Amino acid sequence: MRWTAQRRTLVGVLRSVTGHVTAADLIERCRAQDPTTTPSTVYRTLDVLEDLGVVCHGHDGTGREEYHVLPQAAHGHLYCEGCDAVWEIRGDVADEIERLLGQHLGFDIDLSHVTISGHCRGCRE
Repeated sequence: MRWTAQRRTLVGVLRSVTGHVTAADLIERCRAQDPTTTPSTVYRTLDVLEDLGVVCHGHDGTGREEYHVLPQAAHGHLYCEGCDAVWEIRGDVADEIERLLGQHLGFDIDLSHVTISGHCRGCRE
C-alpha cells in the first residue's frame, strides 16, 4: 500500500477524532483539507487501519456504518429510537451479556457489531 497524500490526510483527520465517526464524515473532513480525496481511498485505507487495530467499525441503530478510533476494547451500543441517543454498553454489562449468551446458547459474540435498539427511560416516560 502506497503512502499517498490522501492517506496521510485521512490519518491526520483520524488523529483529531474522538469516539465514533462515519466514513461520510471522514470523507468530508478529508476533502476540506485535500479536495482530491476519493471515497474509495478512504474506505480502502479504513479497511487496512482496521486490520491494524487503529479503527474498529460497527453500526448504529439505523444500520449506518461508524468507525471508532483507537478502540480500547470491543463494545456494543444502545440506540434510542425515540431521541436518537446512543450509549456504549459498559464493560461489565458487556461481559455479562457475553457470558449469558455463551452459557445459554453456546454463542460467542462480536460486540463491535452489536447495537441494541429500544427506548430510553426519558422517551418511555
